[in-house]
Amino acid sequence: MTPYEPYICDLEGLWASRNFRSVPPDAPVGLVDFSSNDYLGLGADPELQNQFMADAARRMIPLTSSASRLLAGRQKEYDYLEHLLARLYGGGRAALLFNSGYHANTGLISALASRPRTMILADKLVHASIIDGIILSKAPFERFVHNSVERLERLLGRHHDSCDAIIVAVESVYSMDGDQAPLADLIRLKERYPRMILYVDEAHAFGCCGRAGLGLCHDLEEFNKVDIVVGTFGKAAASAGAFAVMARQLRDYAVNRSRSFIFSTSLPPLNIAWTSFIVERLASMTPRREALHSLAGRLNAGLKEAGLPTPDYPGHICPLIVGSAERALSLSSALADEGLKILPIRTPTVPPGTERLRISLSAAINPSDVDRLVSALRRMI
Repeated sequence: MTPYEPYICDLEGLWASRNFRSVPPDAPVGLVDFSSNDYLGLGADPELQNQFMADAARRMIPLTSSASRLLAGRQKEYDYLEHLLARLYGGGRAALLFNSGYHANTGLISALASRPRTMILADKLVHASIIDGIILSKAPFERFVHNSVERLERLLGRHHDSCDAIIVAVESVYSMDGDQAPLADLIRLKERYPRMILYVDEAHAFGCCGRAGLGLCHDLEEFNKVDIVVGTFGKAAASAGAFAVMARQLRDYAVNRSRSFIFSTSLPPLNIAWTSFIVERLASMTPRREALHSLAGRLNAGLKEAGLPTPDYPGHICPLIVGSAERALSLSSALADEGLKILPIRTPTVPPGTERLRISLSAAINPSDVDRLVSALRRMI
């Protein structure tokens, strides 16, 4: 037996269960992309990109940071974006950049929860990066029924007095189901449980939700009671990286204790400058957000008319649960033959039995293509 044998056996099991995955090639030209997270269509906007590149060439922005932030110094591109985010979110908050949403969640959760008498309560459907941060922290934790404020409050009541801090981790828009967290109800819990730290991952809301495109939390009447907001730039903002806005003391703590921040070479300044270029313009992109939400309504109405299952909340992420990996693969292949790209979502991304097609909308998609998708699904399901 070779030392590789256990891995080979595991791969064979993945093949047998139709859960083996590989990096797909570029989609053929002409396929309409319903799998991308480019929610505002900015990644497919050459005019915007050309405008930025012309300015970047003139400014000679560095192509590499060459080291971590703590070694490379305070390069002006990073400072500018962090100050811009802090100003936009307001409330005396400070911002900290990370290389990705995964870096942000694993680094922040593992650092904040590493203190004694700290516990984490996480929604059942939070992203894997939050779960990995919890595991790295070695802190006690429990997961509560998805979006159940009642179950969460029971856990808070049970553990509050024995903890110095309880981190409650949720997503504002859930990546695989597209539904929203009951944020206002979660904030009200803080009035009864003052040791609660509310941690909200806005990866799938930043840029495409909220009046100014800053996500769902920013529009809340009591936004000041949300302790930590995490957002990513690799989706609606058509860039790469992530950020967290939080109290200045928590930012300082993350700089000193977040291993994903301390031990990672930071993103290229050119990348940061592009992100700033987009973030500066988010407030003016209301027409794109309105187009996205209009497509979501159109898709939801079309699926209902076709007698197909629809989510309770018609958003830019629409799961079509088909129940098996084989069925998801088959439907994805058939849709590709119709010129529609929707990749199958399988275990471990979603629990067994909830395999699905995840329809992801973009403002760049034509309404007629949404109608074509509904028509194809009506025939296939």
